[in-house]
Amino acid sequence: MALKIEVLGPGCAKCFALENNVKQAVQQLGLDAEVEHVTDMRETLKRLRQYRAMVTPVLVVNGKVLSQGKVPSVPEVVQMLTTYLATQVEGASS
Repeated sequence: MALKIEVLGPGCAKCFALENNVKQAVQQLGLDAEVEHVTDMRETLKRLRQYRAMVTPVLVVNGKVLSQGKVPSVPEVVQMLTTYLATQVEGASS
């Protein structure tokens, strides 16, 4: 299952740090994932409303907000992605 991962933020240092941490986590886990960093302000605001997120940077995986307003470390992103994938497998087998 390919993941669509979005990092939403205007291009500040925290947003780029989150993007970097996400890419490292994806590589560590060997995931098939598309990582998109949305920096265009209009598009960022549109997606913030869509996901009901209030504070950047925002980490979204397949339409689900996993983090907002902070920069999780690489190990934290690995844990978030692992947990997300486990819930998807459980949901598919139910």
